[in-house]
Amino acid sequence: MTIVAAADGSALGNPGPAGWAWYVDDDRWAAGGWPRATNNIGELTAVLQLLRATKDTGEPLHILCDSQYAIKACTEWLAGWKRKGWRKADGKPVLNVEIIKELDAELQGRKVTFEWVRGHVGHEMNEAADVRARGAATAFQNHTEVPTGPGWPDTVVPPAPEPVQVEPPATLF
Repeated sequence: MTIVAAADGSALGNPGPAGWAWYVDDDRWAAGGWPRATNNIGELTAVLQLLRATKDTGEPLHILCDSQYAIKACTEWLAGWKRKGWRKADGKPVLNVEIIKELDAELQGRKVTFEWVRGHVGHEMNEAADVRARGAATAFQNHTEVPTGPGWPDTVVPPAPEPVQVEPPATLF
């Protein structure tokens, strides 16, 4: 049976206090974050932590995500970046490369599909992940306890990686 889960990231200030979360149901979800990171780091980390949590299930995984960046990083761009020595088409280094490399390792041998869902329009699972990711970011902003969730039953997942590079927010011209 395919596991269906939503993954989301949040940053207050971008970069700023940031969070990530994945959500299957009220009994299976996880969240975390950092004092300073970007929404893209949160989005990628949510997918990474979901892959880690579900890797021993043997089940296919279908990830609902409102981040085209996270989806394309995992499904379209990763192979080319890897082939080019973790460089983009313009020769510049891939942003968030450490998380991307960890995603590459976790995706190996897995049956994983992604589906883009529009964020902030009431999609139940996406909203549940968003609330938890934003809750983690807000907890870092307010210096309060970060809600981490129950995780996946009987699974211990290593902590999310610390962001090693904080890219500037995207600018639109």
